[in-house]
Amino acid sequence: MSPYSGVHNNKHNDKHNDSQPNSITSYPEQSIDWLTRLIGFDTVSRHSNLALIKDVQTYCEQLGLMIDLTFNEAQDKANLFVTVPAGDNTNGAAIVNGGLVLSGHSDVVPVDGQDWTSDPFTATIRGSRLYGRGACDMKGFIACALTVLPRAAELSKSGKLKRPLHLALSFDEEVGCLGAPLILADLKARGITPDYCIVGEPTNMAMVVAHKGIAVYRCRVHGKSAHSSLTAQGVNAISYASRLVGFVDDLAEELNQRDGSLDEGNALFDVPYSTLSVGTIQGGTATNIVPNLCEFTFDYRNLPHMTQEDILTPIQAKVAELSAQMQARAPETGIELLQEVGVPAMTDSDSTELQQLIVALTKDNQRHKVAYATEGGQFTNAGIPTIICGPGSIEQAHKADEYVELSELERCDSFLQRLLDSCC
Repeated sequence: MSPYSGVHNNKHNDKHNDSQPNSITSYPEQSIDWLTRLIGFDTVSRHSNLALIKDVQTYCEQLGLMIDLTFNEAQDKANLFVTVPAGDNTNGAAIVNGGLVLSGHSDVVPVDGQDWTSDPFTATIRGSRLYGRGACDMKGFIACALTVLPRAAELSKSGKLKRPLHLALSFDEEVGCLGAPLILADLKARGITPDYCIVGEPTNMAMVVAHKGIAVYRCRVHGKSAHSSLTAQGVNAISYASRLVGFVDDLAEELNQRDGSLDEGNALFDVPYSTLSVGTIQGGTATNIVPNLCEFTFDYRNLPHMTQEDILTPIQAKVAELSAQMQARAPETGIELLQEVGVPAMTDSDSTELQQLIVALTKDNQRHKVAYATEGGQFTNAGIPTIICGPGSIEQAHKADEYVELSELERCDSFLQRLLDSCC
């Protein structure tokens, strides 16, 4: 397939493989107008993102670019991966392997229960800010990336683009980074290994070189009901859950002491140690009933040098100990431990060259590390050195009246133009 030949769908998506030549559609030329257009798509994670993806697909087709789509199981959400190939003037070959990925997620968080001053899905400019859901997290970066594509395509066709430029748009990042692994698996199957990746999460255009991983677990404690005057006949699920919660809290304190001074690089994190935190708990039906069920959730934010096994092994041992005590009183009781989310940490161990490039382009030598997780960890796990850099502040993400400063979009436009020049 020629690099300029349209859409490639993965083998599970034949029903979407019906693309026909599109009539010419008018698309924005400026990032502010692209962002206005993108905000107009309600891509809250519980909804489909196909309208946005199809719109971007048509835009890329009009630029003559190769688009690759991967879909979720229900086929109502899609990732888009588009390549601007490098051109070789000597033999006319188009190079699609290697190069640089600009990565962003298409989904946004809900607006339910939030008090917005204006319609969250209609971009509104007030003063120096553009308001709307996704303005900073992270349709602002996507808008800037789409704006730079026409010039990249021109440079490619003239043979001046020396390394490919890729754009990756994923689904369901906000609910566990579910889309990016499909993109990475598809790239591997196609034999494409990008050299670098920039994830455009909001950093005020500062360079983030590492972030923590996150794992979310649900613990279900199954006890045995009895009248509260006959406690010996029951197994109290809340009581056993509380013992496990206490163990998690003790382990959290141990992680604090163990990791706090382990590595000087950890000092760049705002919380320089791995954390455990119990977030929700539910159990019981009435005060006079020994509860037969209690559930709680906790999350683990690990530094890059640590793994999930560092906390999972001791917690599983405690679960086995408590379950044995419960089952000695009633065989049908016990404790389940289920993982709901798992996003790997992003490490800076392989991204030195990329960091040097970013410093040269931005004239800013500062490196930052953050506690929140992104798709960057999935890229680094796939062997693609990655940094995070994008317009807007993470402090505005997920809030009512989310906004991005217009000056941040201008800075991102300038940065991506210089980045494109570095590929020539």
